[in-house]
Amino acid sequence: MASEVITSASKPRGFLATPSYLRLWFAGGIGNAMRWLELLVAGIFTYEVTQSTVLVALVTVARSLPMLFIGTIAGVVGEALNRKRLLLTQLFVMAVSSAVLCALALSGQIRVWHIAVGGIAAGIVWAMELAVRRRMIGEVVRPDQVAPAVAFDSLTNSFARVLGPLAGGAAYQTIGLGGAYFLSAALYLAAVLAVSGLDFRQEPRKLRFGRIAIDIAEAVAVARANPAILAVVLVSIIMNMFAFSYSALIAPIGLDVYRVSPILVGALAAAEPLGAIAIGIPLSIGWIRLDGRRALLRGSLLFLMGLAAMALSPWYLLAFVLLLIGGLGTAAFSNMQTTLILTEAPPATRSRVMGIVTMCIGTGPVGVMMIGILSGQVGPPAAILIMAGLGISGLGIVWRKLIKVPAGR
Repeated sequence: MASEVITSASKPRGFLATPSYLRLWFAGGIGNAMRWLELLVAGIFTYEVTQSTVLVALVTVARSLPMLFIGTIAGVVGEALNRKRLLLTQLFVMAVSSAVLCALALSGQIRVWHIAVGGIAAGIVWAMELAVRRRMIGEVVRPDQVAPAVAFDSLTNSFARVLGPLAGGAAYQTIGLGGAYFLSAALYLAAVLAVSGLDFRQEPRKLRFGRIAIDIAEAVAVARANPAILAVVLVSIIMNMFAFSYSALIAPIGLDVYRVSPILVGALAAAEPLGAIAIGIPLSIGWIRLDGRRALLRGSLLFLMGLAAMALSPWYLLAFVLLLIGGLGTAAFSNMQTTLILTEAPPATRSRVMGIVTMCIGTGPVGVMMIGILSGQVGPPAAILIMAGLGISGLGIVWRKLIKVPAGR
């Protein structure tokens, strides 16, 4: 991936002087951290009450399935309606959801189905993330600042993936489920206050429900016609189905294969986002940048190869290092996933194309079910290896299509 690294000539910190960007960044950081906090505490509570890993998986999947089913519709809505108001609505809904779950927990009335319904509400909100907040990032900074601004936002998301679960575990242990949801509700309200002061304008566009299918079809046509956008769509499916599904088997890998403590299992889960943080820092401050769809492919390939090697590792420490190195690749993937859409898609269809990418991200639960079935048949390491191999094969097909198109197109 060294050929993708180019010295940045632009001012690296200009976007941090943009108040609108900082408000969006703060809201995104809070939202992502609380997303991972809630995911952890919901899983712990569900398992403690039911002792069922199947129900834990279902509660987790409830947060992802809305992306698959309404991602494209979310893109149409984000294209037409005022995105600032949509973002405020999203954050307020999450604050109310967390407050309701907090009240139920403190009163002792909370049940697993309450957690699942809250997860579905969160999934609907997160289906709007790319089409609303992430698109707005590309609208509030200068065109030459889009890549480092997205990189800094992705870096923050990587920190959230590490800090959110840590905060969730600490909150659950010290102040209980109700306290964890109270913390979540309070921070969502802080994000609402930050976004309420956002200076944002957009061209109004009427939302016609009868044209939703046509609007989606137009976005699909844009994606098919542009090799960079098509690469984002296909690689997003591959990564979410065959790569990121490994996280569902981190616990059995750590406990049963490497026989380490729960703390070290958590460290293994944090290895990949820590790798993403390591490369995300120089990306976000502008020392280096990743250029084009080849970086998207090569970053994804690096992670899948690291994942396959981890599945073959007989030692915990080596597995940790391999996932850490793989995280360098996921940083390239996540940055290019957003940056290519913001720079390649026409403004009139940008949110709709983001909605298609959201739907691709929503294929993750399919991968989780696949790797779960495989694990039951061949064991966790072999299941991860098979899924990684399928992902690498898929990238090979995309790459062959990609290299037929001139890089400058």
